[in-house]
Amino acid sequence: MARTLSERAHAAVGVVQENPVRFADQVFFVLATLASGWLAFLLIHQLVTAGWRHLWAFIPFWLIVTYLLLPRLHSLLTRVYVPNYFIGRSRTREGLLGDPVNLGFRGTVEQLHTAMIRAGWHRADEVNLESGRRMVLATLLRRSYPDAPVSPLFLFSSRQAFTYQQEVEGNPAQRHHVRFWACPQGWRLPGGKKVDWLAAGTYDRSVGLSHFTLQFTHRIDADIDAERDHVLGTLTAPSSGNHGITVRHLRNFSTGYHHRNGGGDAIRTDGDLPIVDLRQTRPPTPEILETIRADEAEGRHRRAVPLTVAFGLFLMLLRVAVGVVSLSWLASLTTLGIADLKVVGPLLDAGVPPDVLSVVVRSVLAAYLLAYLVLSVFIFRRANRARMLTLTLSAISVGTYVVLWITGAPESTLATQVFGSALEILVMLALSGDTARIFTTTREPATGQRPSS
Repeated sequence: MARTLSERAHAAVGVVQENPVRFADQVFFVLATLASGWLAFLLIHQLVTAGWRHLWAFIPFWLIVTYLLLPRLHSLLTRVYVPNYFIGRSRTREGLLGDPVNLGFRGTVEQLHTAMIRAGWHRADEVNLESGRRMVLATLLRRSYPDAPVSPLFLFSSRQAFTYQQEVEGNPAQRHHVRFWACPQGWRLPGGKKVDWLAAGTYDRSVGLSHFTLQFTHRIDADIDAERDHVLGTLTAPSSGNHGITVRHLRNFSTGYHHRNGGGDAIRTDGDLPIVDLRQTRPPTPEILETIRADEAEGRHRRAVPLTVAFGLFLMLLRVAVGVVSLSWLASLTTLGIADLKVVGPLLDAGVPPDVLSVVVRSVLAAYLLAYLVLSVFIFRRANRARMLTLTLSAISVGTYVVLWITGAPESTLATQVFGSALEILVMLALSGDTARIFTTTREPATGQRPSS
């Protein structure tokens, strides 16, 4: 039955009161998406109107569109049209359908780690600045990196718990890998079968561009059944030492299909789902147990500051550096020069003396930069209020620049602020996402959860 406008309003208020931080993040998320689209428009407008001498603008335009705007648009749209229940597919961070789930497991996390290590698999590093740097260098220089990180995929609204991989001939661009997700308590597969873990095994064949976001990514081989069988073969091989392991196949668990994953790679499968039972396997040796504990310890350390948050903090420091340059430029202006700035026009109209105005403008900018610097420290220390205040300051600053641009401010005024405004848009994008929210609202390391639609 349709509700009245008043009932809908009360329901909306209830949602906001239940989780005001998430609601505020959603507002900033939308604002940052709109701002990134506007920034992309400015860059392409500059390229079109100014000619070949501004061809450089295509590079930041591509970066903004592919790594910021398109992922945000996918995130907004997939909340509407992609179902938020188990359909045998993982999801990308943007909400696109990712790799198919093609393996199930029974057993504890220790039994799972033990079986994978015995079968010759390496646990992948968590994604952060250091692992990202090593991955890029290893791919470009064809260096071996057996613990190379993999991109996050989501199932049950959570990122994979961990990933195991096998590098092919020392080339990090080609590797077998399988992601694992813990099933919710009491959850059963469609049809009633119980599993403790679900996994998605795929084979990276090369590095290329995503068809949906145009980002650089690993391209997977279409025959995911071959990778599923490879994982099973390594686990059940007599040489692995996984004695007591059993496998039961759920035939035609899903309809066999040809489709594409979140990167646009073709995938095909017969729809069978093997269930690997590890509950009767031998306990780990002291050496394997030590390896498991070492991997867990390193994983917690690497997730201390997520890559997205680290990128946002770097941008904040860069914004302060750019602001110091602007402050130096303001210091070189005379009192009349500052009075000519269009942004201070309303204050002059209100009767503020030009000499007082000069001091106010410089003091406000200096205080703003100092606040930005202090806030970056508190965000690093997981202070959510500092993150929300940073988003508010950035939104106000970007909004001011937009107003100046719409009202036809002089080109010289806009030119001095465009880079700083671009950095603040990027800060909003980095700090308004779920990863940053979880990082600043929990004491434990962020898990990269993606909220339900």
